[in-house]
Parts: sequence; structure tokens; C-alpha cells
Amino acid sequence: MPITPTKHIWMNGELVGWQDAKIHVLSHSLHYGTGVFEGIRTYATDNGPAVFRLTDHIQRLYNSAKILNMEMPYSVPEIVEACKLVVRDSGLPECYVRPIAYYGYGEIGLSTADCTTEIAIAVWPWGAYLGDDALTKGVRLKISSWARHDHNIMPPASKTTGNYANSTLAKMEALRAGYDEAIMLNPAGLVSECSGENIFAGTPDLLVTPPLSSGALPGITQDSVISIARDIGIDVVIGDLARSDLYIAQEIFVCGTATE
Repeated sequence: MPITPTKHIWMNGELVGWQDAKIHVLSHSLHYGTGVFEGIRTYATDNGPAVFRLTDHIQRLYNSAKILNMEMPYSVPEIVEACKLVVRDSGLPECYVRPIAYYGYGEIGLSTADCTTEIAIAVWPWGAYLGDDALTKGVRLKISSWARHDHNIMPPASKTTGNYANSTLAKMEALRAGYDEAIMLNPAGLVSECSGENIFAGTPDLLVTPPLSSGALPGITQDSVISIARDIGIDVVIGDLARSDLYIAQEIFVCGTATE
């Protein structure tokens, strides 16, 4: 999807012009996938823009960094406030917020022991991730030939930039085959998640969503769906889903902060 520029990007404590938000081509994370990021939606309300579960998203960012042994130069509350600042500065009633922490220029090689962490936050308007028809007509899903990471290969609980090469392979395979999204199985053959979304399957009275042990990212929108479903009397089971369970489910849906 094309990106519509806004006025500024927050970089390492300062607002810089959109076109001036640059990093060196020899930045460590550009070469080794050693960055962590988040995606957050902001919605228009009568009281101004409301950021969806902002603190929870930033805490997940810090959890991702901790798994990667990345030292963060700011606190969670400081990055929360920085996100709010960029949203206000944009003047947008609704937008997508992308905080990213990465190792910058100065060290090369696999070790990150002497690398410096840098943080940037950008916002821009972003429509429906799976297309405008997705919410009314649904989407076509394909079981990917690419498996989700095993926990002992790459930690799926960390929203690490390098992890998303796996997701990109699955997504592009699905698109080239005429589908909208890919369902990824783990090495044991159980359902993990989609390339960029959590997945639910079941009936009007029962929903099942894979556990974190399946290789799924701990979804914040997934957690909200679970809470809302239980509040309105729908049973939710966090448990294993076999491929065959998808074929006999009455309904399947995906969710994520970008996808909604």
C-alpha cells in the first residue's frame, strides 16, 4: 500500500521532517533484521483521536526488545507520550502509528554488544489492510507451504523485523495464487496464525484460537476479541487447531491491529 507522508517523524527524541527521517545504509538492523516494531491504529472520536490500546502495544514493543536483548533508551511511558505527540502533530483524525526500535550505524557483524539502539515513530493514514471489500465480502485464505517459525529457531513472541521475511514469503505465495492471505502452520502441522494476523475458527457459540505455543504472536486485538466474545456469551477456547478443523469450521475470521 502506498504511504501518504505526514509532516514529521519522531526520531530519538526529536520531531524531524518526513523527508529528513533517514538512516545510514550500514545500519546494523538493515543488514541483520535486528529491529522490533509495532503497528497501532488511531480512531476518530468526539473527543479527538483515540489510540487503540497504546500502552499495551508499547509494552509489547519492549517485550520484543527484551527477547532480542536490545537495550531501550527510553521508558515505556516516554514512548507512549512520543506516540501521542506524533499523532497530534499530524492533525489526522485517524491514522496508523508505527514505532520501531533498531540498531543504527557504528557496528557491523552479528554481535550487537556495542550497537546503539535508535527509536523512530511515524504516523500516516492507512485504510483497510486487506482491502475495502474485506469487511463486507470476506477474504480468501490459503494454507501456506511455508511453516511458521519454531520457538527454538526464531522467537515468534518477538515482533522482530527479521521474523517478517517468513511472513512475506507466505503472503506473496498466497497473492500469486489468487488469495488474499496465508494461513501458516507450525512445524508440528498445527495452525499458528496468518502472515500478519491472528486467526479464530468455530461456530456462533464457540470460538477457538491457537495458543502462543503454536508460534502465534501475542495479539492485542486477539485479546480484545476474546474479552468481547466472552462478555456477550460466546465461549472462547485458546487451544490447538488442526488443519482439518478449518475445513469443518462454520466460520473463520482473522484479526490484528492493522487488519482490525
